[in-house]
Amino acid sequence: MVMSVAAALIKYTSHIVSIETIVVAQYLLCTLFMVPWLIKQGTSGLRTEKLGLHILRALCGWACFYTYYLAISHIPLVDAALLRNAAPLCVPLLVLLVYKVHIGWLRWVPVFIGFIGIGLILKPDSNGFSVWHLVGFGSAITLAGSILTTRMLTRTEPTNRILFYYFGLSALASLPPALMKFDVIPLKAALPLLLIGLSIWLTMWLYTQAYLNAKASVISPISYSGVVFTGFWGWYFWEQIPDWLSLSGVILVVIGGVGSVLLGARADRKVT
Repeated sequence: MVMSVAAALIKYTSHIVSIETIVVAQYLLCTLFMVPWLIKQGTSGLRTEKLGLHILRALCGWACFYTYYLAISHIPLVDAALLRNAAPLCVPLLVLLVYKVHIGWLRWVPVFIGFIGIGLILKPDSNGFSVWHLVGFGSAITLAGSILTTRMLTRTEPTNRILFYYFGLSALASLPPALMKFDVIPLKAALPLLLIGLSIWLTMWLYTQAYLNAKASVISPISYSGVVFTGFWGWYFWEQIPDWLSLSGVILVVIGGVGSVLLGARADRKVT
């Protein structure tokens, strides 16, 4: 729900300042919110043997939000949110590529169903298709990378350390694009930017706590409710109503995403 509010604020704010400005402001604010924790913990709170994994997680998360925000500014909110939430469909592909783990044919069935849904949302043969839909799907691929690295980090790293490295490193990654498209932030954008930063910080804290305390097979189905919330804001503020192809795609992607996570959890239980 919190992420859907951030998405609506981003779509509104993208007409005032550049996406690059929104991204860097978001991460700088989120890093600032972590300063009280850093003062309390001192440098000992930053000691880690997983610096490389923190960097990879930060780059994946930064790329996910950057592509997601670009998509939000050009396509309907519900389309962008649904494409981002297709990340569970990409996780088996990344596992196969990174770990060379054999994945049974049954686990590919929901992935195939989900990608049919993505095709319906993209509508490649209609005037509704745009390159920004593909950019939105890029956020799903990078979010899948973020999910994998977050799961790995939560095995040994505390939540606040994960968040501090993520926000700080992502802020550094955001600076070059923001400087290339530097613009003065008008006063009317100050409050929305502050609310975006607060919303993203809270969203990331909630996600990290969720993966620390609950199974992915439980988290993923619940996460798809965010598409409903985001669709509501798109309808309420911008009168964006998905056509029947997009709605069909939404249903197939949710079925595929949830099915992929549930089958993956069952496979993990067999291994353990």
